[in-house]
Amino acid sequence: MTSLARMPAEWEPQSAVMLTWPHHGTDWKSRFNEVEQTYFEIAEAVLTSQNLLISCEDDAILEAIHTRLQPLSDAHGTRLFLYQVPANDTWARDHGPITVIENNQPVLLDFNFNAWGDKFASDKDNLLNRRLQAQSAFGSNAMRQIDFILEGGSIESNGEGVLLTTKHCLMQTSRNARLSQREIELALKTHLGAEKLLWLGSGYLEGDDTDAHIDTLARFIASDTICYVQCDDPNDSHYEALGRMRKELEQFHNTDGTPFKLIPLPMASAIKEDGERLPATYANFLIINQSVLLPVYQVPEDQQAISVLQDCFPNRNIIPIDCRSLITQHGSLHCVTMQLAKGVCE
Repeated sequence: MTSLARMPAEWEPQSAVMLTWPHHGTDWKSRFNEVEQTYFEIAEAVLTSQNLLISCEDDAILEAIHTRLQPLSDAHGTRLFLYQVPANDTWARDHGPITVIENNQPVLLDFNFNAWGDKFASDKDNLLNRRLQAQSAFGSNAMRQIDFILEGGSIESNGEGVLLTTKHCLMQTSRNARLSQREIELALKTHLGAEKLLWLGSGYLEGDDTDAHIDTLARFIASDTICYVQCDDPNDSHYEALGRMRKELEQFHNTDGTPFKLIPLPMASAIKEDGERLPATYANFLIINQSVLLPVYQVPEDQQAISVLQDCFPNRNIIPIDCRSLITQHGSLHCVTMQLAKGVCE
């Protein structure tokens, strides 16, 4: 059965970006002030061009957010939507709704979320979208519950029927244990309207605990172009795996049979904490209506990454956001955000 749905590309018109705000009951408690400042920087960058939806744990946090952000929202003619909803953690990319377009209308898909294969508690996060829907956070748009475990960071859409993903993530038995690769592919085609799936078998990021989410490794920046992380240092632990990933990307073809254009992003210099390398990746950028929010890490490769992304998006502003705080909990900028398509929060 052919799906009537289409998963839009990230560069298509958006109504809002969704954030799940940190609180002291999360793993951020030891560095709450630092990470909240990063969230404010992301929020302020979004509000300069489009609406922002934030869910937070309690009234005190909600009031503090409103006090700081509402004047900026008013100044730019955008809207700030605030809701009190409990959450286990803050990774909106993975527990937030995935928007598809059906009959020219947005439909929100609420996939099951089990914290990357039951690695952490997820009971509140798995209910977060439904609780937001109950407060009319997404307007009158339909929300569909999908009995399938899927995180937004594990898939990339080119907007024209192609999805990019990784075998290491989607084939984990801790997610959809009883399903074969063929059955998983059929589910994604049915729910997301994909015509073709591209499965990467190689590529990983040290310190990542999502089982190789695609948004840490390779991203569509146009329907025919993939931006990917490249490691040129033979002494780096990523060198061989990312080299194999590049060769796989070279073999992929679009729906019309043409190979994709490939644009390399630099590998960030190693950043370690307590002897552990943290997952600093420039692939974890967020495309919004007028800008691209790019995670940077105060390392020498930052400027090269900014330059590459500016060439990729000549009509958008590149806004660097210091994400050293986010990688301490093994994610980055794209991981904490979820874009909502035009027509969802307006």
